[in-house]
Amino acid sequence: MHKYLRAVGFSQYTEKKEIQKLVRDVILHSDERSYTSRNEKSLAAEFDKNFAEDIGIAVCGEFDDEDNYSFDYYFPYLRSGTVSTNEDISIERHAAQESYAGICDEPKVGVSLIFYLQNMIPYLKLDGEGKLPVRGTSLSLTALSCSGTIMMPIRKTEWQKKKIAKDTVQRNRLIQAARGGDEDAIESLTLEDMDTYTSISRKIQKADVFSLVDTYFMPYGVECDQYSILGEITELQKVTNSLTGEEIYIFMLDCNDLNLRLAINALDLMGEPAVGRRFKGSVWLQGIVNYPNV
Repeated sequence: MHKYLRAVGFSQYTEKKEIQKLVRDVILHSDERSYTSRNEKSLAAEFDKNFAEDIGIAVCGEFDDEDNYSFDYYFPYLRSGTVSTNEDISIERHAAQESYAGICDEPKVGVSLIFYLQNMIPYLKLDGEGKLPVRGTSLSLTALSCSGTIMMPIRKTEWQKKKIAKDTVQRNRLIQAARGGDEDAIESLTLEDMDTYTSISRKIQKADVFSLVDTYFMPYGVECDQYSILGEITELQKVTNSLTGEEIYIFMLDCNDLNLRLAINALDLMGEPAVGRRFKGSVWLQGIVNYPNV
């Protein structure tokens, strides 16, 4: 069983027989089908079925030259139409199976984002046609979570909000300059980080860390596409899995100035969500690479 299957409303699916039946249902009654040829004897195929708005399961496999389909693997997904970043993206194949991971150096977050690629078929098509790398791509990030907590926001005045926004813009400019080799920018960022560390070290002796840290985005566990995040809820939606009847929360999060759409089973969420409050939890990061003219 896929660990994050419960995040899309299948918490009761714990037996292999149930999973196999679910996979057959997705293949036979899929909402979307996509194909691309791998070679003269096989055809890569993906079947997607939605069980709520933008939430579902994808089944990947291939057809042989006798039109027989062999199932390789499945994964739950959450789709998003919101662009999270326009930074350059690299894609690499996983060693164990025909699935792919994307890597994006996003300066807003401060770490290299590694995500599970959702739209594998368009990538394989472009690769087979020799059109990679593609310029002008963008990335829409989503995440699934099996455990999360709602936290209250840090109270800020309007002046503080404007100052934070101004400082964020300035810091992003310095990061871009530092990536280009600007030594003054590198020195400014280093001094700023030292000042921040000194300030937090002094304040944390008398205050809770979550009253000082507004949001964060950092690697979690041993798998490279899993992260621990804390982000502000900017949009909130509640949907129901059409097959199981389980309720799922969908949040749009602002995490380190990065827009991220997240889904979590209502059974796994502690606290009452609301716009303006914060979500804290561990997530499996997914992404759709938006190719121009594709």
